[in-house]
Amino acid sequence: MSLPETSRPVLDLLGIGFGPSNLALAIALDEHNRTGVDVLRSCFFEKQPRFGWHRGMLIDDATMQVSFLKDLVTLRDPASDFSFLSYLHRKGRLLDFVNHKILFPLRIEFHDYLEWAAGRVTDLVEYDSEVLDVRVVTDGEVVTSFDVMVRQGGASGQVVAHRARNVVVAIGLEPSLPPGVRLSARVWHNLDLLDRVETLAKASCLRGFVVVGAGQSAAEATEYLHRRFPHAQVCAVFARYGYAPADDTPFANRIFDPEAIDLYFDAPRAVKQRLFDYHRNTNYSVVDAELIDELYRRVYQEKVQGLQRLRIMNASRVIRVETTVESVNVTVEELPTGQRTVLGADALVYATGYRPVDAVRLLGEAGRLCLRDEEGMVRVTRDYRIATSTPMQGGIYLQGGTEHAHGITSTLLSAAAVRSAEILQSVLERQRARSAPSDKALPMPVALLGKHA
Repeated sequence: MSLPETSRPVLDLLGIGFGPSNLALAIALDEHNRTGVDVLRSCFFEKQPRFGWHRGMLIDDATMQVSFLKDLVTLRDPASDFSFLSYLHRKGRLLDFVNHKILFPLRIEFHDYLEWAAGRVTDLVEYDSEVLDVRVVTDGEVVTSFDVMVRQGGASGQVVAHRARNVVVAIGLEPSLPPGVRLSARVWHNLDLLDRVETLAKASCLRGFVVVGAGQSAAEATEYLHRRFPHAQVCAVFARYGYAPADDTPFANRIFDPEAIDLYFDAPRAVKQRLFDYHRNTNYSVVDAELIDELYRRVYQEKVQGLQRLRIMNASRVIRVETTVESVNVTVEELPTGQRTVLGADALVYATGYRPVDAVRLLGEAGRLCLRDEEGMVRVTRDYRIATSTPMQGGIYLQGGTEHAHGITSTLLSAAAVRSAEILQSVLERQRARSAPSDKALPMPVALLGKHA
């Protein structure tokens, strides 16, 4: 284990994870440092060997569910050269995109944009680097910095300690599965859909697939498998009576605005829950109306033709799964009648969503200082900083996992640009406060994004 050397500079900010959220923060740091004022040393550590964002669901014709204007930078700085429009200009497709008259680009194109942006800040990120522990460095009763233990160079790499004044955790989501489900060569989460499909595609004869779930990912997986394997049966199983359409109407979409986050954060707990329940159909377990129509069209067309290959088993649930080397048998129970059907398939796909990762469990020693509320949730301030039992000169910030405090946008791309500005502003303010003379008033820092900075 290599401990921090005196010659190694202390980082002002260290990021754990390098998905879209911390990528947006890295860009904000890069653009801030270009000004030459209050330059911050930073580095991000990512476990993956290269940048990637839900690669297993980059289905060829799947589109984003968020406007391209809610990219990594535009809502923070519309003039940034890291915008999606700047990416299109660099790729020579700007006019083609304008003529296309769409707000929602293909997911594979947006992922290419993210890779393009990540490629421009490679000096700020170390891939193949897994954070193992975060230890506190104290001066008396105050935490002055953190020693972040990182295994670099893969599983057999050396563990190196990097000292930082602030830590930003953005480790994304993890697959959510029903109790008792075990993934295998025949039982997948949709996160791995494309990789797993390529393995099965080499088989000469496929019987079919079972897809569990009623949200956007489940509908996309169902549509893709039905189209990709024209001779295989595809059965969608979910407890609802039908797919529910996503509410993407203008007034409902205001729940993702920065002003809505301000109101949500300051609201009483009961009001927060009510707002969350009212507007969960903007994001959770809902499907784009066009995709619903397409799946219904295919079901109806096959009924007319007398050959039903796409089955929708609504108001149903999976109660038993038996796997063999060559197949999986799925027992499905119809909830209103109790009738059971056994489906033989080549694979069972659970498109049952994701859940936030408890970031505190990654913080090791530092995690023991993090406070929780009466419901066991991590206490966070408006600037996404974790409240701690011990005073800290810097802070531990969360990107994601704060839905209980900041609302639905906590895990979504919609808020990435604005959130990165708020976190950067918080780090700068606290750093300036530490360095300011105690007998002088601290000047108000220049806002990065108006009143929301």
